[in-house]
Amino acid sequence: MRRRILLSGAAAVTGFAGIAGYHLRAYYQDPVVPDAPAGEQRLLRLPSAARGRTVDVYTAVPAGYGSGHGLPVCLILHGGTKRPEDFADLGFGRFLTDAVRRGAPPFVLVGAEGDRLAWRPSGGDDPQQMVRQEMPVWCGQLGYDRTRLAAWGWSMGGYGALLLAEAYPGFVKAVAAFSPAVSPYDDVTGSAGLLRGTPIGLWCGKQDGLVDNVRNLERRLPEKKAAGEYGDGRHNFAFWSRMMPGAFDFIAGALRT
Repeated sequence: MRRRILLSGAAAVTGFAGIAGYHLRAYYQDPVVPDAPAGEQRLLRLPSAARGRTVDVYTAVPAGYGSGHGLPVCLILHGGTKRPEDFADLGFGRFLTDAVRRGAPPFVLVGAEGDRLAWRPSGGDDPQQMVRQEMPVWCGQLGYDRTRLAAWGWSMGGYGALLLAEAYPGFVKAVAAFSPAVSPYDDVTGSAGLLRGTPIGLWCGKQDGLVDNVRNLERRLPEKKAAGEYGDGRHNFAFWSRMMPGAFDFIAGALRT
């Protein structure tokens, strides 16, 4: 049964770091994508009753695994700016193949359009219910293993992935959150105790304006975080791209049969 998370009215915080040091501007201004081929990537248009519209849905399978039949799934919850149509250009398929080539058990990526609602309901538009009820059905129709799901998100999507795990304990086997847009008084931080039993990975740049809030969330977790780090970087894919190999290893391990 769903555990309802009451909305306190505190919006998910989005923040950006101030002026970073010269070494950050010089070396970490561009994303880093591995030299690995992408496997099958698709951008589908599927009807969502929960959202009352047709949405873009991105899928990626590691190279060498065909259509991904029988593979477990990492659900992607995007942040405030990027959308499924951007995921291929961000190199998600190449990161996925790279993880498998480094020895991670294979899995697939599936991410749908959630707009800027922080993955919470707004009137008749409920992206959280789309993820909870409809995306597993789509995964099954595509031949993926809908019984093994993890969630990964960044910024607003990191907030949404954690909120999903709190609202539906046991729905996902793990959450990887990059710079989740949390605040000390929001629903995710206040209900962190509901994450007991769900492995949580937290990554955030030391020069990210959200880093203190993320560290505060980590202190509120009922169990020690299972993965993650605080490295030099800001609130962007220049930092997050350097964290993706570790996050994908974590996700793959959580989805292992």
